Amino acid sequence: MDWKIFLTVFASIFIAELGDKTQLATLLFATDRDIGRLNVFLAASAALVVSTAIGVLAGSLLSEFIDPKYLQYIAGIGFIAIGAFTLYNAYAG
Repeated sequence: MDWKIFLTVFASIFIAELGDKTQLATLLFATDRDIGRLNVFLAASAALVVSTAIGVLAGSLLSEFIDPKYLQYIAGIGFIAIGAFTLYNAYAG
């Protein structure tokens, strides 16, 4: 295992997930005293594993047909567009 790549991916995903809708939804489920916290943890963890598996599978399939360099460009443009849209809505709304 390449630990440098592992830690890079881990840090990137960890930072991206902090404070996002998924974490907030998990936080809200955990506040319900009728729901066991272990149950919330296991369900949220399983959901993240499955969604990550879908992302890895989709990336693997796309890289068969599209040069990964272009996929990085597309992803970068997508992130910039989402950021611009978010900033626009914050100032316009």
